[in-house]
Amino acid sequence: MTDRDQILSTLHQQARTVAHPSPWQSRRGFADLAQRFATALTAAHGEVQRAASLEQALALLGQTLAELGAQRVAVNAEPPLDRVDLAGRWPQIQWRVAGQQDDDLRAFCAAADAGITGAEAALAETGSIVVSSGPGRSRLVSLLPPVHIALVPAAKLTSDLFTWTASRGQAMPSSLTLISGPSKTADIEQTMAIGVHGPKRLVVIMVET
Repeated sequence: MTDRDQILSTLHQQARTVAHPSPWQSRRGFADLAQRFATALTAAHGEVQRAASLEQALALLGQTLAELGAQRVAVNAEPPLDRVDLAGRWPQIQWRVAGQQDDDLRAFCAAADAGITGAEAALAETGSIVVSSGPGRSRLVSLLPPVHIALVPAAKLTSDLFTWTASRGQAMPSSLTLISGPSKTADIEQTMAIGVHGPKRLVVIMVET
């Protein structure tokens, strides 16, 4: 018997059955997830708009883009945006949908006025949205433009990060970004600066249905 076989044999002899831990049960409870999310995100210098329908959400989106004077907008091809004819609704804007053109997405996003995404989840505890990357979903859309707008169905609301991860029935994507308000940093004197390393404005449009 080799040394390796002897070690493995000893390990097998010492093996024992261990019960798996029970599923995660969050100790955090919020009577109104949407209100808690809005309060937490607002405290983090983000903005929340609430819409009763997708049509109303698109109207709010249009108002925000008009206020920005947006001419170039990058967007991820994900629900609920993937079923909207953005170019037909706002033909005055130059659109770039992630994964649908062959030109330089990085250069477009760097010069864009806004980036629009959906979200995997909205975490009420911290006012954070979870944005994933993958086909048709680029991190550049949420990180490079000066304004990030997220259309988030209310069904994506959950109490906290641990509850959301425990409830997923599938493998995690290769990349997840947790976004809690606009980009923020502070110097040694704790002077807050917004928009230094990413978007200086985050607008979440929460769609009830």
